[in-house]
Amino acid sequence: MNGPALAIAARVRRGEISARAVAEAALARIAARGPEVNAFTAVLAERALAAADAVDARIAAGQDPGPLAGVPYAAKNLFDLAGTPTLAGSRIRRDAAPAARDAFLVRRMDAAGAICLGALNMDEFAYGFTTENSHDGPCRNPHDLTRIAGGSSGGSGVAVAAGLVPLSLGTDTNGSIRVPASLNGIFGVKPTYGRLSRHGSFPFVHSLDHVGPFARSVADLAAAYDALQGIDPEDSHQAPQPPEPVTPMLAAGLAGLRVSRLGGWFGRMQSEAARRAVAAVAEGLGATAEVEWAMAEASRSAAFIITASEGGALHLPTLRTRLEEYEPLIQDRLLAGALIPAAWVFQAQRVRARAQDAMRALMAGWDILLAPATPVPATPIGQETLTLDGVELPLRPSMGLFTQPVSGIGLPVLTVPVQRAEGTLPVGVQLIGKPWTEGLLFRAAAALEAAGICAAPVPPAFAEGAA
Repeated sequence: MNGPALAIAARVRRGEISARAVAEAALARIAARGPEVNAFTAVLAERALAAADAVDARIAAGQDPGPLAGVPYAAKNLFDLAGTPTLAGSRIRRDAAPAARDAFLVRRMDAAGAICLGALNMDEFAYGFTTENSHDGPCRNPHDLTRIAGGSSGGSGVAVAAGLVPLSLGTDTNGSIRVPASLNGIFGVKPTYGRLSRHGSFPFVHSLDHVGPFARSVADLAAAYDALQGIDPEDSHQAPQPPEPVTPMLAAGLAGLRVSRLGGWFGRMQSEAARRAVAAVAEGLGATAEVEWAMAEASRSAAFIITASEGGALHLPTLRTRLEEYEPLIQDRLLAGALIPAAWVFQAQRVRARAQDAMRALMAGWDILLAPATPVPATPIGQETLTLDGVELPLRPSMGLFTQPVSGIGLPVLTVPVQRAEGTLPVGVQLIGKPWTEGLLFRAAAALEAAGICAAPVPPAFAEGAA
């Protein structure tokens, strides 16, 4: 099922509507409804209209405008956008020089004919799961404006869920694509570590950082993902894997796919809504077996240490002189991370390698594993704790209970929104694959969408005029 992005591109390519008209309508909607959810930190109207005019000119000249012709999108504000400072959600970088050129993924989107409308709200320096940014204000969930958007790519999730743009770009270190996708009820993909170029995006944890898109349908997500693929000689962390389009695989169905549920760590500490979501996806994919990855909790612990130490080391020079300008929610974590002994980091990397080996052995018999994306639906802004299985836990890190262990070993994950009862909040499920098997995840997601099990709900308050 094509979503709004591909529908727009088809109309623009046929000449039924101009790319400029699409951009103007999107900019008007952002101006009218954007402040309610606080998704955008910068709206680049002049850039957007110039890009739209260029698409229209290519069409008028009989040239191919690209597969995403005229499709509006926006990028998390740690992606470089030429002429605009890359803030990464911070106060400290407000005086940074404007980016000299666009990030690689932004250039890929533009080459496909998409129109960048601006930069999106996020947790400062991508260190968080709620996008309660003290500098730019909290990002609000369009399904309930009193609740969190997830993070750290909260603005990216909200902008798509609220219909401000049909596509967006985010990053995922420990769950920052999967958590917003789950809480906002949309599709998001964290590819295999190293699949997409990170060049031109402000780093958080080099060992764990991933980049990827959000969308309201599997076909739209596939189109964006395919547009983003490409070898970038300037990204030394990118694996030299040739592009592997997933769009042609969407109609392949489930035949031959071996799918199982993850139990153990992934079967505890979650709401009934999360349990029901996993059960629905498991039934839709014919997953009757349950397997356990015994290294899950250890993998999460290793990711915590690696995240804290690399993040602290990256920011230590600035912490020494401008500590009070940092987001209050991350000051102590960055300082503590900078003080972690090297022996701990070395041991964390050893545990990470063991976790990878254990998962490789487990997945020898399976193509896709299923797990909750978040333990609960979106919580109220400002809430500090969660009670799961009778245990009170800190809320922010607990939103990554089920995403962080998988991030630590770099596997591809596609998060799907599960159909829900009217009046309830969205929650998503992770489809976890082997390295470089994104196409199988898209096959499964497309089958779930076709069966009506997974779909992106339109927030009632934002239904009219949604992108």
